[in-house]
Amino acid sequence: MSTEPGATDSWRATAVLIAAVLQIAAGVVGGAGLWGESVGTVANSYPTLLLPAGTAFMIWSLIYVAFAALAVRQLLPAQRHRRVHRAVGWWLAAAGLLNAAWVALFAHRMIAAAQPVIIALLVCLGVAALRLRTPADGWGDRLLLHLPVTVYLGWVTVATVAGAATTTASFGAAPSTVGAVTALVLTGLAAAVAVVRLPAVIGFAAAVCWALTWIAVRTPTASVQVVALVAVAAVACAVALRLRQRRDRSTVAWG
Repeated sequence: MSTEPGATDSWRATAVLIAAVLQIAAGVVGGAGLWGESVGTVANSYPTLLLPAGTAFMIWSLIYVAFAALAVRQLLPAQRHRRVHRAVGWWLAAAGLLNAAWVALFAHRMIAAAQPVIIALLVCLGVAALRLRTPADGWGDRLLLHLPVTVYLGWVTVATVAGAATTTASFGAAPSTVGAVTALVLTGLAAAVAVVRLPAVIGFAAAVCWALTWIAVRTPTASVQVVALVAVAAVACAVALRLRQRRDRSTVAWG
């Protein structure tokens, strides 16, 4: 639903687009190690039981493309003044800037400083996802608003946990097997609760399950593998329960 134009709508929409461009640029620079070391090199130098296999990070391409599509769409005249974009726009702009900042810090091995930044990123995405309370206005909203936000949130949820493990490893205190198992249990429970509470769940659940599965693939410890896969199953069960509790499955799943 559209509303009357607001004085800050154009500023907000432009800020989201700028954030989208900046985080793509940071991703390219950070991935290739053009300024500092590559993010992958830094992460692999502090191995932990919670670091996903390298293939998992391909999801960043999807996140960046989807976020860019969202940014372009919300800048269009027909979209710019909608209440839903006003509700989430500034949070998404902040998320893009925080992501770019995280890449810069991590690439320069400022890992302790990077962890609070990714936590702030998680908060911004969580608030944006919770503000998607207005039913989606067709598949345009589902694919170019709800899905980009929830996929991004799902990945960052697990990345924040993995980042915490990397941070402790950088201080010579990588999580033990018990610590890794505990972190995965709590992550799985938190993700399952989020599935019940979020307005749209498919993108979030898919990204969480993707990240947890690649943790299971990479880790050499059987107990961590099992718990990671159990967490995947818990999230999938939460999605199934959510779908059963609502008559309109399409609206619940996609927003």
